Amino acid sequence: MVLEKKRSVSIDSIDEVRVLNMSECEKASECLWDAFAVDEVMRYFLDTDDMAKCSEDQKWKLHCNLVRYLTAAHIQKGIATVIGPDYDAVALWLPPGTNTDDWWTFFRSGLWRLYYQLSTEGKKRFFSEFSPLLHDTKHNVLGERDNDSYYLVWLGSKPSARGKGYARKLIEHMTARADEEGRATYLESSSELNLSYYKKFGFDHTMDIQLERGPKPLKLHIMIREPRNVAGGSKGASAKIRML
Repeated sequence: MVLEKKRSVSIDSIDEVRVLNMSECEKASECLWDAFAVDEVMRYFLDTDDMAKCSEDQKWKLHCNLVRYLTAAHIQKGIATVIGPDYDAVALWLPPGTNTDDWWTFFRSGLWRLYYQLSTEGKKRFFSEFSPLLHDTKHNVLGERDNDSYYLVWLGSKPSARGKGYARKLIEHMTARADEEGRATYLESSSELNLSYYKKFGFDHTMDIQLERGPKPLKLHIMIREPRNVAGGSKGASAKIRML
């Protein structure tokens, strides 16, 4: 992997995909907490019976913290990419051989704070149901390739930036790298409406899983993209990433 370092973002580069660093975590988080403001999975950790007396302002603050900690974890251990003049769209990736499960990342990112910020039921949903379900499903679906694939964890854009092709560029930026290396790409979608969108990029819907601690089951849709043949490409080939 070749990293090109520059001091600032030029006007010509605002519509190019670039890799985020920790100093940009807050700006990236702002994009994602707006993108997932009404997402059913995010609300799943907040809309619990034991938070019935909490105001929407309190829930929004917790929502922002959850997004902030998860973004920090993926900047630290994965690859977080951004596009647009004002952090308009952000993708959080885990490349092969990486995860955010270690204690060092858990504490550095702030995820440990959720033990004190989420309600009792919210903690059960996040730590005892959601996180193990996603981990185990990915392992079961990919098998031996689990540690040798790309994982699109989150992809979101600001409402004001939708329709500009930013999400497409973020996806293609990393799937091109996966193709070059001969590796699969994995994701979970919380919205059935997004399945047709991801299929445009070669993702196939393989199965559904459910979160079941709420009043009704909440589906997550599992998708896999197999690598496409690239002329001259081979597994292990280096991919060039711009870091500004």
